[in-house]
Amino acid sequence: MIRNFGNKLGLAWWAKIETEQPDGTYWFGPFITKRSLNENMSSFINDLSEEGYKNIKHSVVRCKKEEPLTV
Repeated sequence: MIRNFGNKLGLAWWAKIETEQPDGTYWFGPFITKRSLNENMSSFINDLSEEGYKNIKHSVVRCKKEEPLTV
């Protein structure tokens, strides 16, 4: 609930994760703090890696994000 409110205000932290083979962009969040995002991001990236995604890059962004969360 607080995360959704923070997201609506543009104060939430998100990870933008881009992959190749297959190409895709994934948004992971929202998180209230940058620290909590960083603590949880490795499991999401590991899941993508285990599914066979290659060249996984990520950036941390503070923004308001709506659907779609996968492109």
